[in-house]
Amino acid sequence: MNRKLSWIRENRAAGLVLYFAAVCILVPLLILPVWIFFGRWQWPELFPSAFSLRALRMIFSDVGILKVIFSSILLSGCVAVLATVTGIMAARAIVLHDFRGKRLVTFFSMLPMIVPAASFAMGVHVVFLRMGLGDTWTGLLLVHMIYSVPYTVSIMTDITAMAGDRLELQAQVLGVSPLRAFWHISLPIMMPGVLSSLSMAYIVSFSQYFLTLLIGGGRVRTLSVVMVPYIQSGDRTVASAYATLFIMTLMIVFGVMEFFARRKYEQAFAD
Repeated sequence: MNRKLSWIRENRAAGLVLYFAAVCILVPLLILPVWIFFGRWQWPELFPSAFSLRALRMIFSDVGILKVIFSSILLSGCVAVLATVTGIMAARAIVLHDFRGKRLVTFFSMLPMIVPAASFAMGVHVVFLRMGLGDTWTGLLLVHMIYSVPYTVSIMTDITAMAGDRLELQAQVLGVSPLRAFWHISLPIMMPGVLSSLSMAYIVSFSQYFLTLLIGGGRVRTLSVVMVPYIQSGDRTVASAYATLFIMTLMIVFGVMEFFARRKYEQAFAD
């Protein structure tokens, strides 16, 4: 922490940019809780003019809100884990092995990021309907994975290239099995990248609205599916309440993920 502060002090231009970015992020976040308690805040009024508890009443009266939160966390958590595992395996294949069509595989792994979301969703929806995966939880899990894997592959490719496999191979020479060598040596070294990959995949899945609505057919309710209609309709009071709940849920999940990742990292290097 002290090194970061000293670096900001030495690089004033970079520090100003960081502080400006922090203000641009924090100010809108601080306004969200304010909007929950006020029903009207018109321009050019400096302060809200109409107190209202309508948003809180709507959220607490929704008996299915806990189920929605649990469903969102479960879906995005499964997507994050599966996408990260896929990204690790793909990254190791791309970085540590040479095979024919390697560049083509790398290019195709990035296609969901390149193709527009609407075109991608419509095409996948037609395919999933023919496969019997439309309007199902499994289909939604798969389509979120398809959209998340390019991010995990991109992150883990860079991390794997930096970590290499020399220590892992040395452990195998000493008689350790490949799986144990990866688990106890390579994985702790790559843990910051793994955490970034998990976080990115979780955010991509947790914030998906169009894909979730189209592939889930409205049967699978997530926080984004519940929240976005209020944003589109201009109901800022209720939208702010759901957005605050959305952010709080993300922060709690990220805190838990970072705790276990750091614990794994510390245990590995303590041994």
